[in-house]
Amino acid sequence: MSDSVLLATDFKDLKFFRRGKVRDVYDLQDKLLIVSTDRISCFDVVLPSGIPYKGRVLTALSCFWFDMIKPVMPHHLITADVNKYPEELHKHKKELAGRSMLVLKTQPLPVECVVRGYLSGSGWKEYQKSQSVCGIKLPAGLKESDKLPEIIFTPSTKEDKGHDVNVDQKYVEMQLGKDIADKIAQLSIKIYSEAADYALKHGIIIADTKFEFGVYNNEIILIDEVLTPDSSRFWPQDQYVPGKSQPSYDKQFVRDYLETLDWDKAPPGPKLPQDIIEKTSAKYLDAYRKITGKELKRT
Repeated sequence: MSDSVLLATDFKDLKFFRRGKVRDVYDLQDKLLIVSTDRISCFDVVLPSGIPYKGRVLTALSCFWFDMIKPVMPHHLITADVNKYPEELHKHKKELAGRSMLVLKTQPLPVECVVRGYLSGSGWKEYQKSQSVCGIKLPAGLKESDKLPEIIFTPSTKEDKGHDVNVDQKYVEMQLGKDIADKIAQLSIKIYSEAADYALKHGIIIADTKFEFGVYNNEIILIDEVLTPDSSRFWPQDQYVPGKSQPSYDKQFVRDYLETLDWDKAPPGPKLPQDIIEKTSAKYLDAYRKITGKELKRT
């Protein structure tokens, strides 16, 4: 695996906007430049080891889904072609090619729009305690990783630090008003449903995912990344067996490894062994290959 890993950018000539767990964002006045690094975070801690090709997979998959979603709703992506970027960015082509997006600058809505088709993660933990997820009552007797009777919208807060907190639809209504709360719930379910149907035909179960929305010219549009192994649980369909946690194409593989360590899940995170890094990179690349039917361009 020869791709050089990019852990951070430092473009002094550009106005820095924010650094997330994975993305570095620059302010271009009415637009943003989003750069997907190869950083990986688990348990809200950014690990010191990067994953080769990860940033490229996140960008390429997001572009793939944005293109597919366009008939359903507008989104913030302008272009991911560095040759079409403003002239002042061309000097950074080498770092930006394949791992960046030029997007509209929006006013982000203050909720994470989580959609679940299967019972896993924090949803499974909550179900075990209350037989419900985010205030939605579910049938008794469901097992871990079971397919839910219907797709559910289970929003959460958007925390800058620490864990997002699961909330119910009433909370979203209080934040945004009933009309907008209903609209983003319906849009989230519709996008997830179409994407999950597509992915299933290509051998991947999208168990759940997270969307973000923003307001641009008084219109709600889809922003951030979309339907990637970082924002979704991707399971191989041919290995799906309810009643336990599933093998995955996402960073759950790294989480499972970290659970075997004597680590308190506080910074600094442990360095990953080379074999874990390579296997994780292969999972991201495999997810891209299965969903798009193409090999990732490794420029």
